[in-house]
Amino acid sequence: MSDIKAFNKWSTKDITVEDAGLKDYISLQARIVPRTGGSNVGTRFIKSKTFIVERLMNRVMVAGHKGKKHFKSSNHMTGKAANAYDIVEKAFEKIEQKTKQNPIEVFVKALENAAPREEIVTIEYGGARYPKAVECAPQRRIDIALKIMTQGSYHSVFNKKKSIVDGLADEILAAYNSSQNSNAISKKLELERQADASR
Repeated sequence: MSDIKAFNKWSTKDITVEDAGLKDYISLQARIVPRTGGSNVGTRFIKSKTFIVERLMNRVMVAGHKGKKHFKSSNHMTGKAANAYDIVEKAFEKIEQKTKQNPIEVFVKALENAAPREEIVTIEYGGARYPKAVECAPQRRIDIALKIMTQGSYHSVFNKKKSIVDGLADEILAAYNSSQNSNAISKKLELERQADASR
């Protein structure tokens, strides 16, 4: 059986997920065109079996909510798959130019670095509200990391001359290097600090 490459360029055969907790939730089964079109959307936890690059593309299309309202809903963020495909492919090409490494391997490592291990929930007890630290489920860790990565990318290029391709590439590279310039890394550290304070 031939080795299927993502975007017909990058192999995922030699990539390993080092974080034992995320190993079963980051799918590296490559697709030439990573687009299922939501055919399995009704199946519970199916996204764990969806190719991780496709999950990034889905987030680039709609980056989700922030502060109880939709983050942004114009320009690239209108749910058009062809646009998301181009953005992710070009961002990966830029990462390859800068690092001389397989960009999917860089992205997977960035995701491992950016996935928060703890977060806080609010518990109401006797009319008063208390924050309580809870462990993050592995599936949710990836969801949060992908959301914050894409929101950080869009935020860094909003009303600037910088393109979303550069913004996404820079965000992934910063997360790969565990730099606090990455929105995902700084948010992860903030979440874990808050959880630590509310034990």
